[in-house]
Amino acid sequence: MAWFQKSIRLTSKPRGIHLVTSEIVRQLADLAGFRIGLAHIFIQHTSASLALNENADPTVRLDMEAHFNQMVPENMPYYIHTYEGADDMPAHIKAAMIGPSLTIPISNGRLNLGTWQGIYLCEHRDRAGGRRLVVTLHGEG
Repeated sequence: MAWFQKSIRLTSKPRGIHLVTSEIVRQLADLAGFRIGLAHIFIQHTSASLALNENADPTVRLDMEAHFNQMVPENMPYYIHTYEGADDMPAHIKAAMIGPSLTIPISNGRLNLGTWQGIYLCEHRDRAGGRRLVVTLHGEG
């Protein structure tokens, strides 16, 4: 069994939910060397998250963003952690709800995603920089 780990950076994105599957895979040339295994993708931030969902219809991402903004609104009077702006505490809550990582099977050198599945970067801040991911591959060549 082989192990491989790489830190990658996603380009800066505005607040919203973004399909980033291709951006991740482009930075993982070593993925092709795995016949079978698992890819673990972890985001090193507390105000953004990763999810797996619909890759074809962009309105899904718009609806998800709208729904999370309704579930976790800004400027709630009980928020104490407001030093970095009105979007900061809601960003932390959304990131905790959605989660920091994904585990995806690898088959024949590719992420074995379903036909309509894609990796989402859920950017919860109004103005964030590029996001760092740690990708760990484990399997056989």
